[in-house]
Amino acid sequence: MSTRGRVRGLSLLEVIVFVVVLSVAFAGMLILYNQVTRSSVDPLVRKQALAIAQSLLEEIELMPFTFCDPDDANVTTAGSASVGPGGCAATPEGIGAEGGETRYSNTQRFDNVSDYAGFCMGPGTPACANGVVTTASGTALPELADYRVEVAIAAITAADNIPAVPLDAGLRITVTATHVPTGTVASLVGYRFRYAPTSP
Repeated sequence: MSTRGRVRGLSLLEVIVFVVVLSVAFAGMLILYNQVTRSSVDPLVRKQALAIAQSLLEEIELMPFTFCDPDDANVTTAGSASVGPGGCAATPEGIGAEGGETRYSNTQRFDNVSDYAGFCMGPGTPACANGVVTTASGTALPELADYRVEVAIAAITAADNIPAVPLDAGLRITVTATHVPTGTVASLVGYRFRYAPTSP
């Protein structure tokens, strides 16, 4: 007597379950791929923000740091920020730009470290005078349109823990660059000291 083996195929229910499992696995792989791609772009954005902050910090640190505005007649002889004998002729240097100075003007250009206090460029709020990141000469860089840069300058304090430097002889410079769409932030802090008080 011969027995016929049953030939068995896949039922419709098994095919549907297989398709659902395969679809879920495929969707999971797409989500993972999307996150890996997004994460790999983030270091590029962070690196660009860091480069922008570093460039502006270096520009600021290379500026003079004197008791008087570099346009003052006594800038090379003043021993204090006061106006009068032994001090400035008329314009002591304070934190912030004075006399309508800007980063881009040919006639009233920033000429001291402290002039950059409160300077910003790029999109965001509060609005900056310059809505796009630019070079020191004022050339707009449209490829950096999504970045914002802000500068804060303050006198050093005891909390900075810099020994053997009088508190009025140093400034703390903080430059923060932000990629506005992603919120990626790079912040750098530098110090500028008045090594030779009467030398711009």
